[in-house]
Amino acid sequence: MNSNNSSWVKFMYKVVIIDDEPIIVEGLSRGVNWDAFHCLVAGTAGSGEDGLRLIRKVKPHIVFSDIRMPCMDGLTMIAAMKSEFPGTQIAILTGYRDFDYAQKAIRLGVSRFLLKPSKMDEIEEALRAMTKKLDESGWKYEQQYEPEHGQEHGQKETYPEGNGQACEGYAEDAGSGPGPILGEKLPEMEENLPESAASSYIVKNAVSYIEEHYKDKLKLSDVADQVYVSQWHLSKLMNRYLGQNFSEILNGVRISQAKELLKDPALRIGDIADEVGFLDVAHFSRVFKKTVGISANEYRNQM
Repeated sequence: MNSNNSSWVKFMYKVVIIDDEPIIVEGLSRGVNWDAFHCLVAGTAGSGEDGLRLIRKVKPHIVFSDIRMPCMDGLTMIAAMKSEFPGTQIAILTGYRDFDYAQKAIRLGVSRFLLKPSKMDEIEEALRAMTKKLDESGWKYEQQYEPEHGQEHGQKETYPEGNGQACEGYAEDAGSGPGPILGEKLPEMEENLPESAASSYIVKNAVSYIEEHYKDKLKLSDVADQVYVSQWHLSKLMNRYLGQNFSEILNGVRISQAKELLKDPALRIGDIADEVGFLDVAHFSRVFKKTVGISANEYRNQM
């Protein structure tokens, strides 16, 4: 960029701050000399749900976030951020000395783990480390940021509070891992792609949720909500790591459960279809034969 050009703008790293304690958000926003680190606070949010919405909008280079906010599993939120924006540097703010939790967060790609209340030199050290990583990665040249009119004077995107329905449809914990049906496919994925720990975590939690709710009228959007990513992103991850789309995974879980129920001769085929989440027996029969290669009755007779 030509520095003699009147339209030249100094490069600034975008920062987003997420915390449900307004005093923390205000303290970080106003207390840090962001300009000294070539950073600009591009937005703040008071809940994890609003924070993810903000991140997808402004695509920050750096995120400071609490991970013990109501209605949101912090590790799954981190995984969602790192899976969608792998270059983003994340500093976790927490009031808990939970070192096992910290280790898991670091494996998912967190750069720094800061205990509240953090001293200014700790925050500045974290900023130095994160901006150094960004400098070395060259991401700033891929994602130049020119502050919108007014932002250089402190204006920014702000989501001060949730909408009152932030907890609806969100699990406090999306699960620690998949159940027995698809779980055996996932450790190999992590071995082969260690850099994809965040995406692996998302897929594991998605599969776990499907295995727990296969009886329900389940949609891809329901599962995506639980792991805090878009439907498109979750579908892409499922195809990449499991080689199946959402319908194939859901039907696979349902048919596996149906095979177990077929061991009971007292259960009718229609009852089994209803029990595992199919709306009508004809659809169940088609899916069962396509999946297993024989009809449900033939499968039962072979047992």
